[in-house]
Amino acid sequence: MLSKKQARTFFLGGTLVTFLAFIALTIYSFSGSQDQTNHENITEAVIRGKHLWETNNCMGCHTLLGEGGYYAPELTKVIDRQGEGYIKAVLMSPVPWAPNGRKMVAYGFSKEEAQDMVDFFKWIGEIDLNGFGEVVGVDRTRSSLSE
Repeated sequence: MLSKKQARTFFLGGTLVTFLAFIALTIYSFSGSQDQTNHENITEAVIRGKHLWETNNCMGCHTLLGEGGYYAPELTKVIDRQGEGYIKAVLMSPVPWAPNGRKMVAYGFSKEEAQDMVDFFKWIGEIDLNGFGEVVGVDRTRSSLSE
């Protein structure tokens, strides 16, 4: 059993060590070598794609970087999974469609708007996510619109 003085010393020492570890890890996290944002690759097309994402409330159904609705698929690495052509076809479709029974709005984007969204998805997909979104041993590439 610890005496009152030993318990106080143990508590204060543990608090100090934990606080110093917290400060060290915070400094390490904010150091330049830990930057995983991919901000240097933001282009005007990426910005326009992000604007389309927000103005069309895509996050109401889809998730991006783990945030958003869970009604429709996660789109962080969608270019890797589906390819550019598939994404453009979905976004430019003039009629609503229902993959797997889930209805998606027909946005009827122009070719340029669809390309902006693809550029946005490419940029998001290039962010270093430390393994998030990778499914080992499962091939999820190239779904067909005719399925």
